[in-house]
Amino acid sequence: MSDNNWRSNRREFLTATGGLVAATLAAAEPLSALAASPGSGLPAAPQPSPGQGSSANAPRKLLIGVFDPVYNTLSLDQMLEKISALRLEAVEIGTGGYPGASHCPVQELLADAAKARAWKKKFEDRNIQVAAFSCHGNPVHPDAKIAAREAQIFRNTVLLAERLEVPVIVGFSGCPGGSPTDTMPNWATYRWPPEYAQILDWQWKERIIPYWKEAARFAREHNVHKLAFEMHPGFCVYNPKTLMRLREAVGEEIGANCDLSHLFWQECDPVEVIHFLGKQGAIYHAHMKDTVLFKDNIERYGVLNFAFEPKDIPSASAIFRAVGYGHGANLWKDVMRAYMEVGYDGILSIENEDPILPGEVGVERAAYVLQNVREELLNSNSGAA
Repeated sequence: MSDNNWRSNRREFLTATGGLVAATLAAAEPLSALAASPGSGLPAAPQPSPGQGSSANAPRKLLIGVFDPVYNTLSLDQMLEKISALRLEAVEIGTGGYPGASHCPVQELLADAAKARAWKKKFEDRNIQVAAFSCHGNPVHPDAKIAAREAQIFRNTVLLAERLEVPVIVGFSGCPGGSPTDTMPNWATYRWPPEYAQILDWQWKERIIPYWKEAARFAREHNVHKLAFEMHPGFCVYNPKTLMRLREAVGEEIGANCDLSHLFWQECDPVEVIHFLGKQGAIYHAHMKDTVLFKDNIERYGVLNFAFEPKDIPSASAIFRAVGYGHGANLWKDVMRAYMEVGYDGILSIENEDPILPGEVGVERAAYVLQNVREELLNSNSGAA
């Protein structure tokens, strides 16, 4: 899939159609989310200084950032102005693959160290941390040309992360075919009928584990030690169990991009997931994106009935939402507290694919919820001390 397909099928589609579905689904807005949104009359969250709350028992102030493809129509400088105005403190930057590389000319920065330093300085001058590079793709695709292209994007991202001291690379595990002769990926999740057990065993033994052992070795040799896999449908790593299977087979370079939006529809408990992965030191990144579940349609069609197109939403079991609009602010407070409890030291990266609050609006609303939740947690801890 090309970069253009990713954007048209996901982010640009949702941006273009957000207004169409807003009226249709206005009734689906959770009141708890609306109470934590701009215009609600609640005070805006003040930003504590970096040194605030430094007692031994104080929770770490997790930085709130954004994944940049939502701003892919803006120049780098325009994007930086936008996110500075939202008081965001970090970014996750696409370097190719499905997210594209709208704000990061990877080849130029690899070819010229001075250009690379100047690029990063634009962020540093605004006190914004470049916390992760993202090159989501399918480096084990059964089409050898696609696999080679995605693997090269990954290697280039590793080299750039080494040069710019970016600690985390975010991506997908990928999904091979079901046999050596397949030409399209085959996402198998169930070991019956027996053919599917054969598919799963072959995929992991012959493709997934060998590729990521070599890729992790390459990353390690270039001082990159955190490969954060988004647990995503369609790929071999799609839940905490499959993530840990790959980590155990490959090594501690493998960890999670804990995007809860892909776990809600699997009926995972978000706090339990964070505790399970966090206690094993296996969370390297966190996408902040919500999912709304439509109970009546779940009862009728089941949880796998996800929708992206407006015409399908009335019969959908689930759609993506901005943080706080699928589950209320209280749940996201529990989520952030859980990240603090397990000692997570990455950022909270807002990814917007909300069809009702498209583009920059979704980022703004998510930032507002997260900033207020963080402030409440930090202040409550300070008061208790």
